[in-house]
Amino acid sequence: MADNYRGEDVDLHAIYREMRKNSPIIAENFMGKLGVPNIAGLDPNRPTYTVFKYKDVMTVLRDAANYTSGFIAEGLGAFFDGLILTGMDGEAHKKARGLLQPIFMPDVVNTWRDSKMDPIVRNEYLLPLVPKKKADLMDFGLHFPIRLIYALIGFPDDEPEKVEQYAAWALAILAGPQVDAEKAAIARKAAMEAAQALYDAVKEAVVAVRQRGAEGNDLISRLIRAEYEGRKLDDHEITTFVRSLLPAAGETTTRTFGSLMVLLLERPDVLDRVRKDRSLVGKAIDEAIRFEPVATFKVRQAAQDLELGGVRIPKGAMVQCIVSSANRDEEAFESSEEFDIDRKLKPSFGFGFGPHMCIGQFIAKTELQVALNAILDLFPNIRLDPDEPKPRITGAQLRGPHSVPVIWD
Repeated sequence: MADNYRGEDVDLHAIYREMRKNSPIIAENFMGKLGVPNIAGLDPNRPTYTVFKYKDVMTVLRDAANYTSGFIAEGLGAFFDGLILTGMDGEAHKKARGLLQPIFMPDVVNTWRDSKMDPIVRNEYLLPLVPKKKADLMDFGLHFPIRLIYALIGFPDDEPEKVEQYAAWALAILAGPQVDAEKAAIARKAAMEAAQALYDAVKEAVVAVRQRGAEGNDLISRLIRAEYEGRKLDDHEITTFVRSLLPAAGETTTRTFGSLMVLLLERPDVLDRVRKDRSLVGKAIDEAIRFEPVATFKVRQAAQDLELGGVRIPKGAMVQCIVSSANRDEEAFESSEEFDIDRKLKPSFGFGFGPHMCIGQFIAKTELQVALNAILDLFPNIRLDPDEPKPRITGAQLRGPHSVPVIWD
């Protein structure tokens, strides 16, 4: 999975530094030139502009009226017909978000943390590993986010084979867009089949929960009860939204977890501080998301002729915001190329920004807090395995490590 969109083997951060300094906005598809297929290049007739600086990326992501997202549904439509927040604009987006947002706020997510997330991470995944004294953390990282979302959705916990099946479907959907043309057709077919199978399974659960009265604390029950300006969601909308959560939540949390662990394990003194003072866990997560965001860029479309950073952007043009560059902009962050958990909190773009900020970010951060705290509790003196290759955070579009081999006492 980590091979998807690896781009060329170049030092991207060095290129970004150069671009911020000399060419902060360019009239070309920068990611396309790196060999990364992306939504900006779907229509060769649309010009593409690439943006590297913090202030310009902030301008684009904050202004959903001038920099729109509706085109995203064109690329994803075949996979996710229905409620796709990332591909909605204007009033439709505002209303859908109004229905969904309250379910993803910290007060709700925290009720899930203690009742679902922490017991699953500790009992199902980490406690069985304790006596082995070594592991590849990515074996855990690949599976626990999908397992947690599965539990939050409201599927029964006593059917492990279903968890496996749903995880397999989610991973097949993620593998759908491939670089290699020959692989692409096979992967796309498998992804479409997996998307349909996952839809059918989720729909069955939605119907059953509705019939039972939807009174639980699970995600499906809360979505059925949700109301905004007198509107409620129908079964199809809930099903498409829930289905999109499994792959989306898996990919982002898996890779962020991997990068977070690498950044801490490479800095044993910082890891030790976090172990001794758990109030630093959240800061370490926020800084990992700034320093190594999983999704390295976001794309929008100009709704009219615009000017950005002194550059004219014509109506209909694609605007590619390089988040990885903006998050290390020297003008926005002091010592921007250093991983510093004591950094004063300032918005970074790992979860997007503005009206399209990731709706599930509190779930992702809480899952990461649960995982890191449990690892620090259960794996004393955890450190990189000196007998294995050092982990590397790679990827031009989706970043993260392939493996994180560790040992503990």
